[in-house]
Amino acid sequence: MTSVYDFEARQIDGQPVSLSAFKGKVLLIVNTASKCGFTPQFAGLEELHEKYADQGLAVLGFPSNQFGGQDPGTNEEIGAFCMKNYGVSFQMMEKIDVNGSGAAPLYQWLVKEKPGLLGSTAIKWNFTKFLVGRDGQVRKRYAPLDTPASLSRDIEAALASSA
Repeated sequence: MTSVYDFEARQIDGQPVSLSAFKGKVLLIVNTASKCGFTPQFAGLEELHEKYADQGLAVLGFPSNQFGGQDPGTNEEIGAFCMKNYGVSFQMMEKIDVNGSGAAPLYQWLVKEKPGLLGSTAIKWNFTKFLVGRDGQVRKRYAPLDTPASLSRDIEAALASSA
């Protein structure tokens, strides 16, 4: 696999989507959870979506229950929670594993492209974020502590770039 566009995922309603549908957009890919201390970041992610979507940003949320069982609900429950509590209108995807042998192929690729501290390929916690340029390549990885608002400068640079 050579770019994010080589992957498929499922939307939260179960419908398959080829990530090639996002060709030419800047992507912010985030593993999310509904019952985490970082869950309020949904509001910041929605703000980024509202501010930059018209310029070509697509936020993709991938729920995962791998960290302390903090997203135990069904896809339907997760979608309803995100909409009711945070007004999420960005693209939420089906719940996946982001670590281990059962990790979604997209996440296996993301962590190889942008390892974490000391070369770690594991996702450490909910709300780890990956910024992907218009060329489908991973530009940057952010820790859960990095707030959505703190990514604005990098998002703007990615939106201004053809790569």
